Amino acid sequence: MENIKRKIQRLSHQFLEEIIAFRRELHRNPELSMQEFRTSAFVSRKLAEMGIVKHKRIAQTGILALIEGRNPGKKSIALRADMDALSIHELNEVEYKSQNQGVMHACGHDVHTASLLGAAKILHEIKDEFEGTIKLFFQPSEENYPGGAIMMIGEGALENPRPANVFGQHVYPDLEAGKIGWRAGKYMASTDELHLTVKGKGGHAANPWKNIDPVLIAAHIIVALQQIVSRNATPEIPTVVSFGRIIGNGLTNVIPDEVTIAGTIRTFDEAWRSEAHRRITRMAQSVAEGMGGSCEVRIESGYPSLYNDPAVAQNVRDWATDYLGADNVVELPMRMTAEDFAYFAREVPSCFYRLGTGNNELGITSGLHTATFDVDESSLRTGMGLMAWIAVNALK
Repeated sequence: MENIKRKIQRLSHQFLEEIIAFRRELHRNPELSMQEFRTSAFVSRKLAEMGIVKHKRIAQTGILALIEGRNPGKKSIALRADMDALSIHELNEVEYKSQNQGVMHACGHDVHTASLLGAAKILHEIKDEFEGTIKLFFQPSEENYPGGAIMMIGEGALENPRPANVFGQHVYPDLEAGKIGWRAGKYMASTDELHLTVKGKGGHAANPWKNIDPVLIAAHIIVALQQIVSRNATPEIPTVVSFGRIIGNGLTNVIPDEVTIAGTIRTFDEAWRSEAHRRITRMAQSVAEGMGGSCEVRIESGYPSLYNDPAVAQNVRDWATDYLGADNVVELPMRMTAEDFAYFAREVPSCFYRLGTGNNELGITSGLHTATFDVDESSLRTGMGLMAWIAVNALK
């Protein structure tokens, strides 16, 4: 394996400029969820140019590809990258700035796609040195529920052959380029949307005793629902309830008939997740009824929590330490953000880890989902090389 590791490291260095060019082409041409037609065509074209002929369209705009080594039926694993962008207007003044107004790769999916293309190029180059089959998942629509992962699974991505594991990576600007972060067990939260419609009886704001004020009811509901976290959730299960949208179309002197509230609940335990939904509904409705109004509660279930199989995550840590050195492998805390990679991890033992992309000296520090997000492109060397190294080790 030492010879293979050195070869992967050499190839990741050799291919770096080409993969940077891939990333910049993708960054210039970002596409929203389920609109990744140009991105998908680009991926398909590059795979064909590499000689990877076994690839096909899946989940409308996704791509599934196979790299077969010796004895391809022996074992299979999968590598995943997402491809969609966000509705953000880019403020970076760089040569590869987004040419699609109001759309930007502000979450690094261009890096994910380019890294997987780089890993594919490496693995195709050394396919005679490993046994088994490597599946490549170029996934659409991670940013928008229901997400591309569940669509790919529904169309058979995890069958024929069924991978023993799935591995994915995500850019992480809080880590310097050249490092990776990992965590075993519970890692990322589930995500559900809360939509509440509080109904009362509107009228003149100077005569509140003649009305049933839905604005006041909504305020009490928002405060009361914080008890879901502070008094109902066990400290062992991190939980967040937040509201980001409140609309009551009244005026300074008009109390409206209804108020709509929208927010989110995030947690890490499926049983508690269901119980929290019931408690939110019951509490919101009872508060409204106690104040003379009513509340309609609609909860849209999103992605499940992401669980990294402990044994697989430990392997990733060990392989990354061997490939990058112990100082470049960092254990991470749990995150309240969500990822539809969780659907893959729910089906087969998997690991989702973080790729360091920051560079304080170069001023590359902006966070994800911001208009100034960018990456230290040297991280692509780590991104493609480590993915290839993980793949050949996982096949053993």
